[in-house]
Amino acid sequence: MGRLGKFEIKRIEDATSRQVSYSKRRSGIMKKARELAVLCDAQVAVVMLSSTGKHHHFCSDGAEYKGIFDRYQQATGTSLWTEQYENMQRTLSRLKSINRNLRTEIRQRMGEDLDALEFKELRGLEQNVDAALEVVRQRKYHVITRQTEIYKKKVRTFP
Repeated sequence: MGRLGKFEIKRIEDATSRQVSYSKRRSGIMKKARELAVLCDAQVAVVMLSSTGKHHHFCSDGAEYKGIFDRYQQATGTSLWTEQYENMQRTLSRLKSINRNLRTEIRQRMGEDLDALEFKELRGLEQNVDAALEVVRQRKYHVITRQTEIYKKKVRTFP
């Protein structure tokens, strides 16, 4: 028995009802996709992502998602991956630049490739080395002081 009259398509406010409706309609769509693939020998790909983060998918027998998406791109003249690829290329370029700068900085701190540096850059490098040397000295004195205190305690407790 069919539904009488039309009803308005809008978001279902009750979370339980919404989930039940999603589950039933998902099953119906998957069934239709399978039927369409078998009856019409069509390549069908369906991907659904629920509001809870679960994913459901269907791909017709003998087909692959990538192949179907590639055919879709050719048919529509669009590119699904261009924006993502360009973002990845920008990120790669940025990371390569950071890597190159860090490698140059490491070589300079090791005393290599200093010929290309200006006086201000050399002075800055010298200040960085002085600051690092001060941190190392502080750590060394801290360790020596602690070890000295430990040995003094051992000497006092030794009969």
